[in-house]
Formats: sequence, C-alpha cells, structure tokens
Amino acid sequence: MPLEIITIPCLSDNYAYLLHDAQSGETAVVDVPDADPIRRALAARGWRLSHIFLTHHHWDHIDGVAPLLETNRAKVVGARADAHRLPDLDLAVAEGETFDFGGEPVQIFDVSGHTIGHIAFYLPQSAALFSADSLMALGCGRLFEGTPAQMHASMEKLAALPAQTMVYSGHEYTQSNARFALSVDPDNADLQARSTAIDAARAAGQPTVPAPLSLELATNPFLRAGDARLARAVGMEGAAPVDVFTELRARKDKF
Repeated sequence: MPLEIITIPCLSDNYAYLLHDAQSGETAVVDVPDADPIRRALAARGWRLSHIFLTHHHWDHIDGVAPLLETNRAKVVGARADAHRLPDLDLAVAEGETFDFGGEPVQIFDVSGHTIGHIAFYLPQSAALFSADSLMALGCGRLFEGTPAQMHASMEKLAALPAQTMVYSGHEYTQSNARFALSVDPDNADLQARSTAIDAARAAGQPTVPAPLSLELATNPFLRAGDARLARAVGMEGAAPVDVFTELRARKDKF
C-alpha cells in the first residue's frame, strides 16, 4: 500500500512533507524548516515521528530539527557528503544506496547543483520523489555551490524516473517559475494551460506541489534542454543540451 503523504507549508514559502505507513506506524518528515507546523500536523493525526529525512544543509530546511527532536525521538537521515553541515545523522547515505522505511525501499540520488551534497529521496512503490531544491515545480534551484553541468546531470537523472512519479519539491516558487518558462517557451500549449491552473490554485490558497513528472517533462524548461524547439527559441539551435541548460539558468538568475 502506498504511503500517505501530507504537504505542510512552513515559513513564508517552504514545504515539508510527512510520510506515514499505516501498517507499521512509521512516520517520516522530509526537511524541517520549522518544528511547530510539523508538530501540529503530527498531533492532528495522532502520528508519532520516527524518521527525519534531510535533503541539504540550508537553514530553511534544517532549522527545525533540534526543537523537533526535543519532543520526538526520530532517526535523522542525510547525505554522508554533507554530514559536516547537517544536524547529527543516525544514518548517512549516498547515491545508489537504499534503506527501508515503512516496508518500502527508499533510493538515494545525488542531485548536486543547488548545493554540493544535495540528495533526493525516491520511493518507487509510492511513486514519490522528494527533490527539495534540485528539481522544482517548473524550475530548478539556484546554483549556490554547483555548476550548470552538475545541475544538468542531476536533472537528467530525475527525468529518467517513471513519468507517473509525483515530484515533491521544497518551495512554492511555481508562479514565478511559470512566468520565466513562458518567456523562453511561449508557444508551449501544455505550459500555457499549466500556468493558468497554477494561478487558479494560488488564488484559492492551494499549493502547486506535488506535480507529476510527466507534467514537468512537458513544461519545465530545465528538463527540456535537449528539445530542439526550446534551443531554437533561446537562439541556441544545434547547441549541446548542457549548454542550453546553462543559458536557461543564467537567464533565470536575471529574470
């Protein structure tokens, strides 16, 4: 049975996610921007936290860990390569490794780019990818530490997952990402329809994540750097996909 997954808004535009396995009672949270919203969500459902999954070291993904651990004896899981910048880890993981949660394998991807050592958690049985600030709804994270080539390689890994995978990313940036995507891909009918749906969701106070990977593949320019039409639209016809990606990321930084 797939895990129950709850989206929890935190801070001004962050998301954390609760994953719950009804059979074992195990409950994980992916990233902890702030402890209080997570405590409230747990209490409302009568769940006990057993695991904390951390994607990367930025303060708005880990600042709530210490206070959350004061009231929850949870096992902290994070990247071995980032351990020196994360809260103390009970389980340090790296790309290609798998661990069990709620009777389901959790696969680790290194998705460096936004930071070095950023990881994503993929749960194939639940068709869920927790990508934080790597692959985002209609975008990708700003490159604070990595190179465009690293982020492009990370995007390529995630693009190869099954199309029905739901992508749970770390922030509510989708409206601004849509405006940028339309600036470089204005004739994309799927993107036009998605942008309209995003505006309606935000007007109703609803989150725009998660989103299916199939929709990202059709509309997210950072997953489509190999599309000849998009390359032509940004004046890079015939260029290598990594070079198109580099141009897109540079434009987004100035957008």
